[in-house]
Amino acid sequence: MKLVYQQLLALLSMVAIVLVLLGLSFSRMTKQYVYQNTWTSLEKYANSLVEQSVRVSSSNPQHVNFDSESLLNSEVLLRNQSVNFTIYNRDNTAIFPDNVYISKIKTTDWQNLRQGKVVKKVTDQQAHVNSGHVEPAMTDVLKPYFYTDQKNQKHLVAVVKVGAYVSNINSNIAEINANLTKALLVASFAAMLLAFFIARYLTLRIDRLRRATNQIAKGNYDVQVPSKNRDEVDDLANDFNNMARSLQESKEEIQRQEQRRKEFMADAAHEMRTPLTTINGLLEGLAYDAIPEESKAQSIDLMRNETNRLIRLVNENLDYEKIRNNQISLNKQQFNAIDTLNRLAKQLAQKAAAKNDTISIQGGADIEVFADYDRFVQIMFNITQNAIQFTENGQIVILAQRGYQETIFKISDTGIGMTKKQLANIWDRFYKADPSRTNTKYGESGLGLAIVHQLVLLHDGKIEVTSKPNQGTTFTVIFPNQKAAKK
Repeated sequence: MKLVYQQLLALLSMVAIVLVLLGLSFSRMTKQYVYQNTWTSLEKYANSLVEQSVRVSSSNPQHVNFDSESLLNSEVLLRNQSVNFTIYNRDNTAIFPDNVYISKIKTTDWQNLRQGKVVKKVTDQQAHVNSGHVEPAMTDVLKPYFYTDQKNQKHLVAVVKVGAYVSNINSNIAEINANLTKALLVASFAAMLLAFFIARYLTLRIDRLRRATNQIAKGNYDVQVPSKNRDEVDDLANDFNNMARSLQESKEEIQRQEQRRKEFMADAAHEMRTPLTTINGLLEGLAYDAIPEESKAQSIDLMRNETNRLIRLVNENLDYEKIRNNQISLNKQQFNAIDTLNRLAKQLAQKAAAKNDTISIQGGADIEVFADYDRFVQIMFNITQNAIQFTENGQIVILAQRGYQETIFKISDTGIGMTKKQLANIWDRFYKADPSRTNTKYGESGLGLAIVHQLVLLHDGKIEVTSKPNQGTTFTVIFPNQKAAKK
């Protein structure tokens, strides 16, 4: 998973940059903090030195004494802490220690001190040419001390300069930076390790999706990716699972339709072969005068019926394709459905009588319907004929009634009925509820109800079926009226 590792590398690069910036900022802040803390400590040392060693005469503020023994003791103590100090009098002359050459305080610093300001500074290493004395780099605090007389006037009596070696401070800073660097390295390593495991985990999850995708590409749609609905990867897995299920259902539907197509082609070939064989035999009989004169009219009538049977089979296929591809136009109009249903019942009366069935029309004398007349007849004819095919010694009732902005037709029979599985498939092309009924004089092709369903949908109508085995079936067809159809 190169993408995941690329993102991981980019993330780690950003984290590294942030850590470096934080480290530099922290190092700078640490240096400032150490120097500030050092200056504070040095200022406290200066206060302690003044309290212990400087003596100012109350009668004459200009007369200042220093306790040499106290200063020497303090020098020893502070030297052990790598701290040294110098005491200047009011004339900017170093009076302690007195055994080494010490330069005067710079004029600008002295002016600030006379104003009562505390001077904090860092001085580089200096070499004095005259004395050959070398002063190492120091961080110093220069603090003035004043005496207030009875007239409330302040008199500068001494300046204490307390300093620590910069090298010692820098070594402390270096130690802090070293510890910080170690902490950053440990944190970076831990972050990289954690990021690697997270990336590896994500990679494995994406790799499962990739392997599943390869299975889909090979035609294996019966594959599912585990999902815990936690994040976007699981959402992708859910979408993948839905896609796989949809493809599997489509594959099963294609196989089912292909099986029905094969059955239909076999049935169609069988149905076509039977009338063609009959017609061919009759034609040969007529050609060779093998048919008696008194039977010729009957033979011609039989050939006509078989020809009509072939035409009906071809037309059903053509009608279904045209309807499915929206290649037909409806000429909707308002007409009396009861009159049409009565004529249809008369046309099918002979077929119903052959099965010992009765057809009855129920409803008012004038039930209007808004539909294409020819297609309405085709719908009702196919449903009623279907009821006759599966009903023996029973009744077929066609009920017409008005609804709210619609006309409702119910075609009920007392035939063999259908199971739930059969009901779920009756609108499918080539489907036959009873596959054994393939060679009837009505020429069951498995297209009649599929055509009915498509025609009802073209009318913006609805069609529903309820049935129970051995109890009969009821088709409910609803046509919207003209006002509702315009909406």
